[in-house]
Formats: sequence, structure tokens, C-alpha cells
Amino acid sequence: MKKKVFIDGSSGTTGLKIFDRLKDRTDIELLILDEEHRKDPSSIRHMINNSDVTILCLPDDASREALAMVDNPNTVIIDTSTAFRTSPDFVYGFAELGGFENKIKKSKRIANPGCHASGFIALIYPLVSKGILSKKAKLSCFSLTGYSGGGKKMIEEYEGENRDTLLDSPRVYGLNQNHKHLKEMKSICGLGSEPVFIPVVGDFYSGMEVTIPLFKGDVNLSKEELIKFYENYYNSDIVHVSKDTEGNFMASNKLSGLDVMEISVQGNDERMTLVARYDNLGKGASGSAIENLNIVIGQEKTTSLKLK
Repeated sequence: MKKKVFIDGSSGTTGLKIFDRLKDRTDIELLILDEEHRKDPSSIRHMINNSDVTILCLPDDASREALAMVDNPNTVIIDTSTAFRTSPDFVYGFAELGGFENKIKKSKRIANPGCHASGFIALIYPLVSKGILSKKAKLSCFSLTGYSGGGKKMIEEYEGENRDTLLDSPRVYGLNQNHKHLKEMKSICGLGSEPVFIPVVGDFYSGMEVTIPLFKGDVNLSKEELIKFYENYYNSDIVHVSKDTEGNFMASNKLSGLDVMEISVQGNDERMTLVARYDNLGKGASGSAIENLNIVIGQEKTTSLKLK
């Protein structure tokens, strides 16, 4: 029997990508509201409660309103906003973290990870959970992203005519150290404090590269020992360790269009840089949501994902 799936917010960047991946699947029936009823609360409520799985691709407040509409105890909610990522009522939807896939499979409430947070947590959660990195560690994180991460408004700014020349160069943002992903970075990893976080948006459509500098004393492992640790931890077609670089460079858009994440350790035994590369719209958003959907409905988790 086909699983009924409703995407609330299917006109946004993440929702459109999810819809495009699911529309031709034979194991899924997509529930679609016509344009006239797309914002009608009673129609949305009906669709949510008539679905096996609803994927919320909405701003935080709208996600909270949609969750309040759920009356059907069997409806699974996968939320892509920041509203519930640290809520005790939601499972964090990063399946490759130890034990998380089984939790996702059993849950009716799943919070899709944030794009920047996905890379940070992929690098730091294993180290903290295995006692290699102290929960008291004071960390810094640089994250380079394509402009699609800013949604429709930012895409229009970068792709519009007569655009501001300041968009031609990379731009640091989140200058007040109050970025919305910081809360989940700290909470999911079990850290005592949030990292110093420096997100940077560049003039390319999609791709993400999260980097975290470490000294050997932070982990008491050599570079090769740390690489081996990640290789043993991540044994997945979706998240894997890579030693590939472009000479002495690493491009943020290398995995644009794909749903995989590459983990690597750069530098030397004394000063290392942990790196996670992926697509901010792939493993950082829609790809992760589809993976969580697949787990919930009992399909192979790579179904509809682009791995290469």
C-alpha cells in the first residue's frame, strides 16, 4: 500500500526539491493542495491528518501552528525548521550518528538538522560521545555556504539584474554570534558552550564546507588516528571519510547536487582541521528529510537520493 505524504510548504526551496524527488515514486502518494487552498488552515489540517507522513517546510512559527493541527496519532511529522531541533519531544534526524537511525524509525516526531549544524555535529558529536573531546571544549567553526541556503529572497538577490557588487565576494554573516543553528550545535553534541561560529556565504548556488580547527592536545590523537576513528564511526554510503582534495585546496561546491557528506581531517599532528563537505540543499536539507522519510516508511534509506 502506498504511503500518503504531504509536504506543507512545497513552494519553498527545500519543499520544491523534496517534491521533485518524490513525485515519480511508486511507493508514495503525494497529497497536493491546489493553489486556492494552499494557505487555508482547514485544508492543511485535513491533509496533515490524512497523511502517513507530513514534511513541514515552513518558518518556525508556521511549523508550530501546523504541529498543533495534528489529531491523527499515526501521522509522522518531519520538520525542517529550527522550531523543534532541541525539543525533547522530537528525535534529531541525523541517522548516521550512533543509535539515531533506530530512534528515527520508531518516532512520530523528527527534527531535520540545520544545514550548518549538520557538518558541525557530524564532526563533533562522535568525538564527544566517545570521550575523545571534552564537553568543556571551546571550539571555533567556519562554514562556507552557497547562496541557496538563504532561501528564495537571497537567491533572487544573487541572481537578479543589477545586483549589488558586494555580492561578488564572500560575505561573513551572523556577526552577533546568535545564529539560529548554535543552539542545536551545543545541545546535540552535549557541549558546555556554543562554538564561536563564523558562517560565510559565497557567490555560488549550493555547496557547504564546515571546518573546525583543533590542536592535538584537544583530542590527544594524531591526524591518522583521528582519520581511523572517523572511518570506523561512519560506515555509510551517505556519510563517509574522504582524503580527496584539490591539491592544497578544498572547494565548497564539490558535492553540489548530491546528498552525501564527506568527512576529512586536514593539517598535521599538531594542528588539524576537521572538515565536512556536502550540499546545503542535500544532506543539509532536503536530502536529509528524504532519508528520514525513507527510514520511517521502511524503505532503503538511500531511495531517491543522489549519491554520485
